Amino acid sequence: MFQLFAYLRYWLRSGNAHGLHSPFVFGLYTTVIRHTGQFGAYARIEKRRQELLASDQVIEVTDFGAGSQVAGAGGRRRSVRDIARHAAKAPRLAQLLFRLVNHFQPATTLELGTSLGLTTAYLALAKSRQQLVTFEGCPNTAAVARQTFEELAIKNVRLVEGNLDHTLPATLASLPQPLDFVFFDGNHRYEPTLRYFEQCLAKAHENSVFVLDDIHWSAEMERAWAAIKAHPSVTVTVDLFYVGLVFFRKKQPQQDFWLRY
Repeated sequence: MFQLFAYLRYWLRSGNAHGLHSPFVFGLYTTVIRHTGQFGAYARIEKRRQELLASDQVIEVTDFGAGSQVAGAGGRRRSVRDIARHAAKAPRLAQLLFRLVNHFQPATTLELGTSLGLTTAYLALAKSRQQLVTFEGCPNTAAVARQTFEELAIKNVRLVEGNLDHTLPATLASLPQPLDFVFFDGNHRYEPTLRYFEQCLAKAHENSVFVLDDIHWSAEMERAWAAIKAHPSVTVTVDLFYVGLVFFRKKQPQQDFWLRY
C-alpha cells in the first residue's frame, strides 16, 4: 500500500522530455533512459535468467539487509527460482543500468548487492574494460552469481563476500582510483544507505554517477533519498521512481527532476 501511494505521488509530479530546461538531463533522458533499442548482451543475460527461473536448487540465505519485499519469502532456505523471480532486477531496470554504463563509460564501478549476478552481468558487459567490484553478503548466493559470470564468460568482475558494513570500507580503502559509477542495492534502510553513500562519496569526483535502487520502497528509503538530494555535494538528481540518479557536476545548477519511466 505504501508503494502504491508513493507511485501515485510520483506520477502526479513527474513529467517527460517536454519542458526539460537542462540540456544534460534532456539528452540523458531522450537518448539513454528512454532508449528502446536492443544490445547484443541482453539476450545472453536473459537466457541465464530463464535458467535461474527454472532452477530446482535450494540454498541457505544469509540476509544482512532489510529482507525480502515478498511476504513469506524471506526465510533462511530459499529456492534459486524464487530469488530470481522476486529479488533480481527486472530486465527493464537492469537494461537501464547497462545503458547508463554504456553511456558514461566508467573505469571503476561498484555494485552494492550482487544477488544472483544478473544485474552485475548487465553492468559488466556494458563495458568490458572497466573494473567492476560487486558485494554480496550471502556466500551461497555469491556462489550462484559466480556461476552466472562463468556461464557468460565475464572476466572484469571481482566479487567481495561478507557483511557490507565491513567489506565496503576495506575495499574502498584499497582502491587506488576514484569511483566513476556506483549502484546502491545493498541495504534498504535509512542509516546504512546514507552511510554507504557517504563512504562512496569520499572516492567520487565531479563526473561520478550514483544510482540508488528502490528509493520509494519504504518511508525509510524515501527519507534517505530526500537526505541525499539535499546533500551539499549533489547538484542534479533524477527520480525515475524505481531508481534515483545522482550527479555531482559542479557546472550544473542544483535541480531535482521527476521523470516518467
